[in-house]
Amino acid sequence: MTRIRPFHGDDTEAVVALWRDAGLVVPWNDPYRDIERKLTVQPELFLVAEHEASVVGTAMVGYDGHRGWVNYLAVDEARRGTGLGRALMHEAERLLAERGCPKLNLQVRSTNAGVIEWYRTLGYEPDDAVSLGKRLIPDTAP
Repeated sequence: MTRIRPFHGDDTEAVVALWRDAGLVVPWNDPYRDIERKLTVQPELFLVAEHEASVVGTAMVGYDGHRGWVNYLAVDEARRGTGLGRALMHEAERLLAERGCPKLNLQVRSTNAGVIEWYRTLGYEPDDAVSLGKRLIPDTAP
């Protein structure tokens, strides 16, 4: 049975491996630093899906008082298409709604058409907005 629970420190290596396998790790974001940072802000919203003591999914959820965000949604390749990603998003939405969050935002690389279409099946639509970013603390992945 698969269960969704908060991240524990001993999940770190399995989570980073899952993110690497899912293609979510990029050179400008150190996944270990991202985990350390998340554990200082709403750590209870860092979700892990576990099956038979193995990490098979993640979602890093946050709420800033205005919008909710989901980052690092990942599902083990062998479990894709089983509804696990949908279950992780449902739990993220539930936790955010509990906190009074009026809207959830997420970012998907524009080249990832399959994932964009998958989110559309969950009711997400592109916003008429441009995502801008500015790195304040440089990371270098190990």
